[in-house]
Amino acid sequence: MKVLVAVKRVIDYNVKVRVKPDHSNVDLANVKMSINPFCEIAVEEAVRLKESGAASEVVVVSIGPKSVQDQIRAAMAMGADRGIWIETAETDLGALSIARLLAQVVRDEQPGLVLLGKQSIDSDNNQTGQMLAAMLDYPQATFASKLTVTGDEAEVTREIDGGLQTLALKLPAVVTTDLRLNEPRYIKLPDIMKAKRKPLAQTSPETLGVTPSAGLKLLSVEPPAERQGGVMVESVAALVDALKNQARVL
Repeated sequence: MKVLVAVKRVIDYNVKVRVKPDHSNVDLANVKMSINPFCEIAVEEAVRLKESGAASEVVVVSIGPKSVQDQIRAAMAMGADRGIWIETAETDLGALSIARLLAQVVRDEQPGLVLLGKQSIDSDNNQTGQMLAAMLDYPQATFASKLTVTGDEAEVTREIDGGLQTLALKLPAVVTTDLRLNEPRYIKLPDIMKAKRKPLAQTSPETLGVTPSAGLKLLSVEPPAERQGGVMVESVAALVDALKNQARVL
């Protein structure tokens, strides 16, 4: 079984995001970029499926300018077999355009399982996986915290408001990964060197027959409000009064 994993290039989660002076966007100059954490979990799960014998090949796909090759190579260093780079100059494609591009790759590759992170930490849309499954008419399971593949069926445990829900999906299917699914492995230097020799195919939206569009227009970006300092009160009565008349939470 082939597993296809989609990964996205985002600002590293350890980096404090800065807003440009003109508030047009976030400042990406000299900022460390990484695989989206949820996508990294999806790659790790695909590699584990291969190591267990449930999968025979792991293919990683990413969309964007040349810089996304770094994230594809990082995924291959984790254990993916090959990569697909869909070259676009646009970095703010909407979820619908991303899903359309991925859908065409899935039709070409015919994987038994498609894994995506449940959302990216930059746009936080949580839409691409669901749109992709709808376009392909595949079964889907979102927010997976456990995944087991047996034959032509996948069993997915997902987190819901009331607890845990277990679904059985007929393959091929689309699964989006949550934080508690696994802990991605540390990439070692020898694996990085090996990844440089793994095949990385380049394609374009035109070749795939898709005309992507941003869909949304970014008007401005504002940093979050500075957190105010705490206030000491002398009694419970003063605390209740402050919560009621100043904070207005009572």
